[in-house]
Amino acid sequence: MPDAARRGAFAAALQAALPPGVGLGQADPAQLYPLLPGEVLPAAVPKRLAEFSAGRAAARMALQQPQQALPMGPDRAPVWPLGRVGSITHCAGLCLAIAGRAADFEGIGLDAEPEVALDAALWNQILHPDEKVHDGLAALAHFVAKEACYKAQYRTSRQLFGFQTLRLEFSGTSFKAEFMDNVPPIPKGHVIQGRLIRAGGYLGALVALSQPWP
Repeated sequence: MPDAARRGAFAAALQAALPPGVGLGQADPAQLYPLLPGEVLPAAVPKRLAEFSAGRAAARMALQQPQQALPMGPDRAPVWPLGRVGSITHCAGLCLAIAGRAADFEGIGLDAEPEVALDAALWNQILHPDEKVHDGLAALAHFVAKEACYKAQYRTSRQLFGFQTLRLEFSGTSFKAEFMDNVPPIPKGHVIQGRLIRAGGYLGALVALSQPWP
């Protein structure tokens, strides 16, 4: 399947999973898109600059604001327009962004990777001791789900934390993520929910937080 068809298949599956009020944009991470004033990525190699520009192009599409600049903040995260929340993901052959209103969502998170078994040498870095997997694709599902959870909560906590801070439970394509440590203002034991998206040779995860943190 050509890359464009694979991207289209995954984007269509993701579109069907998005809650009302969340927009979707997609771009080719190998293509260099025009940047707007303020969108600077210092000392970037061409491949990274293409990914960065594609992410901004996809984000503008998701926002439906073709002239909206998304500069990079001091923490290197995109600075979304006032009153909007969003998330960008890019991997080999795929670049997508989602965006919604901050009045409707506390945060949203999206992550995707090619559906290739995760090297067993990485499992212990990603899995909580209570999480047991038997193959690399299950480990990959934990990886993308935790990345999406991290992105969704970051607007609230502005904190970095390790993969083992979250413990996942899967039920089909749905999952729950429990915080195993306090990530202020998010308390230990708090649970957020998300879902897996599988299409076009990609595996992704979507988290949309519509309720305020406790």
